[in-house]
Amino acid sequence: MAYTITEECINCGMCDDECPLGAIAEKGDIRAINADECTDCGACVDCCPVDAIKAP
Repeated sequence: MAYTITEECINCGMCDDECPLGAIAEKGDIRAINADECTDCGACVDCCPVDAIKAP
């Protein structure tokens, strides 16, 4: 299972640069993680200013 980004996301884009695989992209008004590319490394979690990224 991959990490997920909740609707609390403010679309700041900080997580994009943290993802070593580029599995995060803008999707509408928030960011989304491509579950097929996510390896559950958790690099994106600590950089989120609103704690919108949740563990699998």
